[in-house]
Amino acid sequence: MKHHILLILMIILPPQAFAQKDARAREVLEGMTAAYTKAEGTEIRFGGTMEGTLALKGEMFVLDCAGIKSWFDGKTLWSYVEDSGEVNVSTPTPEEVQAINPYTMLGMYRNGFDYKYAGTKNRNGRSCKEVVLTPETEQDIKSITVGVNASMEPAYIDIENRNGEKQSIEIKKYTVRKLEDGFFRFNPKDYPGVEVIDLR
Repeated sequence: MKHHILLILMIILPPQAFAQKDARAREVLEGMTAAYTKAEGTEIRFGGTMEGTLALKGEMFVLDCAGIKSWFDGKTLWSYVEDSGEVNVSTPTPEEVQAINPYTMLGMYRNGFDYKYAGTKNRNGRSCKEVVLTPETEQDIKSITVGVNASMEPAYIDIENRNGEKQSIEIKKYTVRKLEDGFFRFNPKDYPGVEVIDLR
C-alpha cells in the first residue's frame, strides 16, 4: 500500500526528463509537475481504495495513511504507528531513502516508463486529461492511469497490477500553501506519552 502512495508522489514531483515519450503526455505531465514545483508546499487528501493525507515540499513529506504517520525532513525519518504507540526514528541509508523517498526514485521511475496520452475523460463530474504509464520492462505494475484537471493538478490515479489487482486513488482535495520545514519533523509535544525509539 505504501508503495502505491509513493507512486502518487513520484507522479507529481518534478520530472527529470521525458525524452522520446508521447509529446502530448509529456506536455500534461510537465504542466502538472511545473505547478507543483512552483509551490512552497502542497497538501493532498485522498480516498478511494485507500484513504489518507500527504504533505509535500521538495524532498520532504508527511504521509498519514492506514494507522501510520511518517515524517521525512530530507535527513531523518520518523514513523509513528498508532496501534503500538511508538515512534521509530532513523537516518535512512541511500538505499532506504530510495525505497521511501520518491524524490530520489524519480529518475529511475521516469526512465522506466512509457507515457501515452489517452484523451479527455469525465470522472466524478470533472473533465481530466488522461495519461497512461506502462513500464518499459516487466514489473508487478501493468499500468498507471493519471487524470489531470484543468488546474494541472492530479485528480485520480488508477493502478493495475499484472495479477489483476486494481487500486484507485481519488484526490479529494489538493491545496497549495506555504509549509515551514519544521512541519516535516516529528514533534514529541504533539504526542505525549508516545515511546520514541531512536534507531540511529
